[in-house]
Amino acid sequence: MQTPLATPVPVLRLPRGPDSLNRGFAPDGHRAPLKPEVPEVLEPPESRESQEQQARASLRERYLRSLLAMVGRQVCFTLHEGVQVIAHFGATDLDVANFYVSQLQTPIGVQAEALLRCNDIISYTFRP
Repeated sequence: MQTPLATPVPVLRLPRGPDSLNRGFAPDGHRAPLKPEVPEVLEPPESRESQEQQARASLRERYLRSLLAMVGRQVCFTLHEGVQVIAHFGATDLDVANFYVSQLQTPIGVQAEALLRCNDIISYTFRP
């Protein structure tokens, strides 16, 4: 199952909300419908679930391959409040909840080693 990735994984960035503190949600709680009001084509539920499962599996595989490609490379992380830090990626834990990095360059200095919580990371970029 080691096939090369033909296209990069796209990243969806939601626009800032009206109060500039959140992303993509109206302060009054009204949201757009998740699915358009279009009559669905009659498909067996099994085939739809199977297609969704295959899509999820493909996306997870791409994400895990991107993690493998980051090992030992310099990665730029964008955190909440627009803070950008640069570090050498080392590893992730089993649940992909934390990233272990070294030579973390922050606005207030350099840390030799650190753990970045994935919940604090908005995006990351690196050169393959």
